[in-house]
Amino acid sequence: MLSVATFKALQVYGLAIVVSMLVAVIIKVLVVLTSRTKPVAKAAVASQQSAAPVAVGIPAEVVAAISAAVSAITGPHHILHIAASNRAWANEGRTAQHSHHPRH
Repeated sequence: MLSVATFKALQVYGLAIVVSMLVAVIIKVLVVLTSRTKPVAKAAVASQQSAAPVAVGIPAEVVAAISAAVSAITGPHHILHIAASNRAWANEGRTAQHSHHPRH
């Protein structure tokens, strides 16, 4: 005879299978319903494109607003040069960290 723990485990697995199947059916129904509406949306988009060309990308107003915000934050300062630093203490710290072998 099955123990109580085995019976509970089978119940949990059975419940998981039922929920998974229900979710799969709901997803399938949603896919079928949305696939029926896509041709209508494509036709509407096609008619809009023939009437007026649609610009692809970020609108000019958004680019101008972001540029103005960055300019206001950074001010007149400019980055002139970026180079690797020759800080010996950083290299010594890395060397010490990587060469350290703790004893067991």
